[in-house]
Amino acid sequence: MVLLYSSDLNGICYIETASLDGETNLKQRQVVRGYSEQVSEIDPEKFSSRIECESPNNDLGHFRGFVEHSNKDRVGLSKENLLLRGCTVRNTEAVVGIVVYAGHETKAMLNNTGPHYKRSKLERKVNTDILWCVLLLILMCLTGAIGHGIWLSRYSEVPFFTIPEPGGKLIPPALAAFNVFWTMIILLQVLIPISLYVSIEIVKLGQIYLIQNDIDFYRETTDSTIQCRALNIAEDLGQIQYIFSDKTGTLTENKMVFRRCSIAGQEYCHEENAKRLESYQEVDSEDEDSADRQCGSSMHMSKWQGHDCRAVNEPLNRKSLSLLSGSHSALGREDGGRDAPRSGHVAFSSPIETDVVPDTQLLKKFSQISSHSYDQSEASSKLSLETMYITDFFLALAICNTVVVSVPSQPHQKMRLSSLGRMPIKSLEEIRQMFQRLSVRRLSSSPLPSVKESSSESPSSFVSKLSVFRMKMASPALDEAAQRAAELHNMDSPENSQVPQELDMVNVAVGCEYNSATSSIELSPLPKLCYEAESPDEAALVHAARAYRCILQSRTPDQVTVDFPGLGSLKFQLLHILPFDSVRKRMSVVVRHPVSNKVVVYTKGADSVMMDLLRTASEVDTNNSEMEQKIKERTQKHLDDYARRGLRTLCIAKKAMSDAEYAEWLNHHFSAETSIDNREELLLESAIRLETELTLLGATGIEDRLQEGVPDTIQALRKAGIKIWMLTGDKRETAVNIAYACKLLEPDDIIFTLKSQNKDACALMMGKILEGIQKNASKKQPGQKLGNVSASLSTQSPGFSAGLVIDGWTLEHVLHDSLQNIFLELTEKCRAVVCCRATPLQKSVLVRLVRSKLKAMTLAVGDGANDVSMIQVADTGVGISGQEGMQAVMASDFAVCQFRHLKKLLLVHGHWCYTRLTNMVLYFFYKNVAYVNLLFWYQFFCGFSGTSMTDYWILILFNLLFTSVPPIIYGVLDKDVSAEVLLQLPQLYMMSQKSLAYLPSTFWITLLDAFYQSIVCFFVPYFTYYGSDIDIFSFGNLINTAALFIILFHLLIECKSVTWIHTVVVVGSILFYFVFTLAFGATCKTQNPSSNPYWIMEQHMTDPVFYLVCLLTTCVALLPRYLLRVLQGTLFPSQVLRAKHLDRLTPKEQREAIKRWRDDCVVNCRVELHATSGSFSSVTGAVSEEESVASVLPTSKTPL
Repeated sequence: MVLLYSSDLNGICYIETASLDGETNLKQRQVVRGYSEQVSEIDPEKFSSRIECESPNNDLGHFRGFVEHSNKDRVGLSKENLLLRGCTVRNTEAVVGIVVYAGHETKAMLNNTGPHYKRSKLERKVNTDILWCVLLLILMCLTGAIGHGIWLSRYSEVPFFTIPEPGGKLIPPALAAFNVFWTMIILLQVLIPISLYVSIEIVKLGQIYLIQNDIDFYRETTDSTIQCRALNIAEDLGQIQYIFSDKTGTLTENKMVFRRCSIAGQEYCHEENAKRLESYQEVDSEDEDSADRQCGSSMHMSKWQGHDCRAVNEPLNRKSLSLLSGSHSALGREDGGRDAPRSGHVAFSSPIETDVVPDTQLLKKFSQISSHSYDQSEASSKLSLETMYITDFFLALAICNTVVVSVPSQPHQKMRLSSLGRMPIKSLEEIRQMFQRLSVRRLSSSPLPSVKESSSESPSSFVSKLSVFRMKMASPALDEAAQRAAELHNMDSPENSQVPQELDMVNVAVGCEYNSATSSIELSPLPKLCYEAESPDEAALVHAARAYRCILQSRTPDQVTVDFPGLGSLKFQLLHILPFDSVRKRMSVVVRHPVSNKVVVYTKGADSVMMDLLRTASEVDTNNSEMEQKIKERTQKHLDDYARRGLRTLCIAKKAMSDAEYAEWLNHHFSAETSIDNREELLLESAIRLETELTLLGATGIEDRLQEGVPDTIQALRKAGIKIWMLTGDKRETAVNIAYACKLLEPDDIIFTLKSQNKDACALMMGKILEGIQKNASKKQPGQKLGNVSASLSTQSPGFSAGLVIDGWTLEHVLHDSLQNIFLELTEKCRAVVCCRATPLQKSVLVRLVRSKLKAMTLAVGDGANDVSMIQVADTGVGISGQEGMQAVMASDFAVCQFRHLKKLLLVHGHWCYTRLTNMVLYFFYKNVAYVNLLFWYQFFCGFSGTSMTDYWILILFNLLFTSVPPIIYGVLDKDVSAEVLLQLPQLYMMSQKSLAYLPSTFWITLLDAFYQSIVCFFVPYFTYYGSDIDIFSFGNLINTAALFIILFHLLIECKSVTWIHTVVVVGSILFYFVFTLAFGATCKTQNPSSNPYWIMEQHMTDPVFYLVCLLTTCVALLPRYLLRVLQGTLFPSQVLRAKHLDRLTPKEQREAIKRWRDDCVVNCRVELHATSGSFSSVTGAVSEEESVASVLPTSKTPL
C-alpha cells in the first residue's frame, strides 16, 4: 500500500516488520512527497492522480514507481513510501493509502513458497521394500495357485479331492487355481506389514516425547525448550550430510557489544568493559532489573545526580574515575532500565549490550570538554584538536543512524522532548506546523515545479530559508548562543583561520557559554529512553555514546536532539539520510550544526571503502596533512588488530560543507530523487559525490558475540562427517571473521574467495580451481569420481583443508543451469562454504540444488523470517527462537533455543532415532515373513487349498496382541551407545549417516533369516510328529508356540540394551499368549470335531514332548543369528560395538580409551594432510593466473 496520509504530524508511519524479516524494532515509512502537508485525512474517492509501479516481485528491499498528478507532475516512489502486507502499524493512529499489490501479487506472498510436506528418507526406503514384499506375496500366491491346479489335475479321479458344485458340475483345475490365488492373498496378506505404519507412528511419538523431555535442551534464561513440530522426520536427524546455517542470530547471539575504539589515532581499549564482558552472565529476564542494580553496586557505581563537569579540573584519581564510570553506567540504567519492560520486548536492549563501562582515559579527556576554554591560548591548540575529534566522533555515533527513540514504559510510543523554553506544548506544535514547510525535509518532500527553478535560486537565499525553522524552534538560551556562534563563524579573523574549517572549533569554543543554560538540564532528571534500532550495530554505537553521556534524546524527520556533556542539548537539523547499501558499504547523515550553522556530513562504513574517501595531502593544509596521515596510519593498524580479533569494524568520518557546496549538491540530489529511469544509479552517484574529501575521526570495534558452545558444536558436527555452509546476508569480511571465530574455517585452511562480474569468468575460474584439485587428487586416489558425495575428497581425505567464500552477485552466476554441476563439484572439495550477501531466495535455491543434484540429506537452521524459505526446502528445518521473531520457528520442523543444541539433537537423538527405527522396521519385516511362511509351508501338505493349521482368532491376534508391544518398546527405548560416548566420539554419527543399519543387503539377509527360521519352526515339529495321528489344531498350536518364542527371543538378541521394561514386556507377552490360549481352549467349541481347538493347550501343557520341541526349535532357529552376533562382537567389531564396550569401563578407563581413540583419528588426519599438502601449491598457482578475470584469493591465513 502506498502511504498517502498519516495521523503523525511529521507524515511518518511507524511499522514493525517481524512477520516479514523477523526484526522486532520499529521502522519509519513516509507519506508520499506532497501529501504530508495535508492536515486532514485524504478522501480516497477524490484521489485523481495516477500511480504507476513496477510489476509484482519478491524483492522486499526495493520499490519503483511514481505518482502522476493531473498537471503531469511526477513524484517518485520508493520503499520508504510503501507499507507491505504483513507489517504491523505502531505509534500511528490512522493511515490512508492506495493498494498497489493485492492477493498473491504481494511481496509477502511471492516470498512464501507455501507448505511443503516432508517425508523421511527411511519412509521412502520402507515404501520400496514393501513393494518387494508385495512382489514376494504375489510369487507365493502364484506358487499356491499353480500347485493347487497341479494337485487337482493329478488326483482328478479321486472323489475326495474333486468335490462337485451344488449343480453337480466339477470345477475345472484352472478355475480352481484362480480361486485359490485370491484365497492365498487373503491368507498370506500379513506378509505386507500394514501394522508397520501404525507402529512406526507410535515409535516416532515416543521418540519425540523423549527429545522434548531432555533437560539439556532447556534454557533457563528464556524458560524455553526444544519444540518438535514435525512427528514424521525424527529419524532424518541421524542422516544429515549438509547443514545450511544463517549467521546473525543463529551462530551469534545477535547482540553487538562495544569493545574498542580509536579516536584521532589513539586507541582506547576499554579494559574495564572487557572485564565486565568476561565475567558477565546472562540473568533471567524476570530478574533483569534487580540484577542490573546488583551489577551496578558490585562495580562501585553510583548515580550521577547534579555533577558539574566544569568542576573537574584536578587530575582524576582512581576513585573518582570509578565514580564517573559508574555514574554513566548507572545513568544508562536509570534512563532505560528501571521501570522498563523486559528486554525481550525491545530488540537489542539486553544489559550486555546497553551497560557499557567507559574507558577511564577517554572519560578523563571527556571531562575537559567543559572544563577548558579552547580559545584561551595557543598552547592548548593541540589538546583542543584532540578533544574536537572526540566530540565529533561521539556526535557521529549518536547521529549517524536511524534509531527510533521511545519511552521504556511504552516501548512503541514515539518520544518527544518538552521544550527547553517556557512555551506550552500546544504553542510549540503550532509553531511546528507554521514552519513545517520551510524545513529541508519539507522542501525535499514537496513537489518541485522544475529543477531549473531550484537552481536559479542563489545559494545564500536558499540556505537562509533552510535555517529559519532551526532558529525559530531553538530555546532562547540556545538561540542567543547560536547567534553568537554564527557571528563568530562569519568573522574573518586570522585566529579563526588557524583552525581547520572542517573541525568546527566554534561549537566547542562556546561550550562555556552553554553551561549557564544547561546546568539546569544536568541537575534535572533525564527522561527514560529506549532505543529501537534497525540493526544491533547501530544500537551498540548509540549505547556506547550514551555511556559517555552523549545521549540521543529524540529523533524526528526534521531534527535530531543530542544531550552532550558540557554542551547541553543540541538540536541538529536533519537534512538528509543516505542509507547503507552493499555497493557503497557506508551510511551518511547530513545535518546542520546548531552552533556553527554549517552543513556537516557524518559518515560511517567499512574501512575498505572509507580509507579511499579521505582527503589527500593536496587538499589539506601543510600543517594538518602530516597529522591526518599519521591518524590514518595508526587507525589502519588498529583496524587490522580489530579484524584479527574477530571484531566488526567501522570507520567514522566527517565533512564540513559550505552553503554554496551544499546547495549545488542538493539540486543534483533533488533531480535524482524525482527521476524515474535509473533512479537507483542516480541516487548512488549523488551519494558518492557527497561522500568525498572526508576527515577521519576514528574507528570502532564491535563484537557480535558467538552463542555459547558454537565452536565446539561445529567441530563436533564436522568430525561427524557433516558439511556446514554459512549462508548470510552480511558482507564478506564479517562472515569470514565469524567463520574463523566459530572454527568453521581454520587458520591453515586455503580460502578461495570467488567473486566475478560475469558468468563466463566465473566458469573459467571454477574450472581452473577444479583442474588443479583434480590433477593432484588423481595422483593420490586414481579413478576416484569427484562428483560423488560419498567418495568426495573432503570426505575421504580429512587432511584436505579448503574453504570457499562466494558473494551474492557471483551466486547469481553459479546458480545458472550451465554452472550448477561445476559449482557443486567445487564445493564438494571444500569442507566449508561461506556465502555472503545471499538473499532469502538464493538460500532456498542453494539448499534445493544440493538436495536434488547431490541426493544429500540437508538441514537448514535459521532464526529470522529471511530463513523461512530454506528451512521449508531442506529435508529438516530447524528454527532458533532468538530476537528476530518467531517466523523461522513457525516454519521449522524442530525449534531449539541455541545453535549448540544441534550437537546433541543430531549426534545423540538423531543417531538413536535412526538406529531404533531402522532396527524396528527390519524386525517387523522379519516377524511378518517368518510367521507367514509357516502358513505357506503348510500348503505343501494340504494340496495348496488355502487351509490354515491355526485357528483364525489366534492367527489374527498373533500380530495384533502377542508380538506387537515388544517391537514398539524396542523402537522407543533401545540404546546402542550412551549419550556421553556419542557426544565425545562424533565419528559414530557416520554409521547412521551412511545408512549402514538399513542397507539393501541388510533387508534381504533379514528376509533370508526369516525364511530359515520359518523352515526350522515348521519342520522340526513336523518330523517330530511324523506318522502320528496329531490333529491339525494341535500341530498348529505347537508351531504357534515355538514361533512366539523364536520371534521374541530374536528381539532380545537384537536389543543393544535390555532393560527391565524389555523384560517385563517380553515376559508379559508370553504370559498373555498362554493365558489367552488356555482360556480360548477351555471355552471355544466348533461343530467339526476333527478341527476343534477345545482343550488343546491344556493337553500340551501336560506333554513333555511339547516343551522339548519348543526348546529345540527355538535353539536351532536362533543359533545362526546368535553365532553371527557373537562373531561380530569378538572378531569383527564395528565402531558402534567398540563404543558400546566403553560404557562398561570405569570412568577413568573410559577417558583413557576415548583419548586413545581421538589420538588415532588425529594421527590419521595428519598423515593424509601430509600426503595432500603438496597439492595446495599447484592449486594456488592455478588460481593466481586468473586473478584478472575473477577475484579468487587463496590464502592460508585470515583474509583480513
